[in-house]
Amino acid sequence: MKIGRFEIDPLTILLVFVPVSIGLEVLHADPVWIFITSAAAIVPLAGLMGKATEHLAKRLGAGLGGLLNASFGNAAELIIGLMALRAGLYDVVKASITGSIIGNVLLVLGLSVLVGGLKVERLTFNRTAAGMGATLLVLSAIGLVVPAIFHLIVGSNQAAREQELSLEIAIVLFITYFLSLVFALRTHKHLYAGESVHAGDEALGVVGWGKTKSMLVLLGATAMVALMSEFLVGAVEHTAEAFGMTEVFVGVILVAIIGNAAEHSTAVLMAAKNQMDLAMNIAIGSSTQIALFVAPVLVFLSYLLSQPMDLLFTTFEVVSVALAVGIVSLIAMDGESNWMEGVQLLAVYVILAMAFYFLP
Repeated sequence: MKIGRFEIDPLTILLVFVPVSIGLEVLHADPVWIFITSAAAIVPLAGLMGKATEHLAKRLGAGLGGLLNASFGNAAELIIGLMALRAGLYDVVKASITGSIIGNVLLVLGLSVLVGGLKVERLTFNRTAAGMGATLLVLSAIGLVVPAIFHLIVGSNQAAREQELSLEIAIVLFITYFLSLVFALRTHKHLYAGESVHAGDEALGVVGWGKTKSMLVLLGATAMVALMSEFLVGAVEHTAEAFGMTEVFVGVILVAIIGNAAEHSTAVLMAAKNQMDLAMNIAIGSSTQIALFVAPVLVFLSYLLSQPMDLLFTTFEVVSVALAVGIVSLIAMDGESNWMEGVQLLAVYVILAMAFYFLP
């Protein structure tokens, strides 16, 4: 399995990262080291899950393959979020949603455009497909803004109404996401299945695994990610305190990067090969999955636990998502880009990260 420019054998993951993390947990070692080793295990395991999903999607065809990608494309983030829900860390869950959205459209896309632009003077991509992704992100931003505005108008004494509003918004977002799959996989699939996508599949090594092997790898990696996520979430509070960070910063920056790291490297690699359509689809599509699929699913799952989760994000989280969506919409507008636009996206991400770090 390739992570960035490094070839990682899945056996190395099982024989090094996972046993070390389990051993530290059993010995009740310093939670900081448990956090670090669990994160180190989740990154390549998430990449393994992504690779197995790609193989299965190719074997099952566009329809079932698209549904599989929707279900497992961000499975690592979903599992981490679920474990945080179980631990009652609702602020971390919401922060990881925010961080995944802004991380994909600013950090991942910024690195992709920068790396690709250093090799090719003028990067081009399908403006219609990128514009549709950006529009879906605007919808997700609206889904985050409306509960915050509602809270400002009615005050904090309408918790039941806020919860009901959040649930109904989650349903709308969930339905919209599956309708976007119909758009991408059936009615307008020609916008997403160009020559660059096939070239990207070959570059990713998506040919070769059978259904049985892919399914076994997917199930095994999912189980291990669930275990490592439980360790990671259990060590979040102590790690944040040890490094002088808030839980919101850990969720927005660290947890979001950990859950998306394998996907991040793939987008940058594709951009370096001048496959900007695929890089854009990975960066924007991943944010869309987080906002329109993962977030609603976590809201639904929270009803199975003791306390339902709402979609009431902090003011700064809402502003950050709105800024990120706004700038990526500008980038996608003309169907082309260059390395300087990548620098601008990264600059916005760094500014937001510093602001989250200094938040009380």
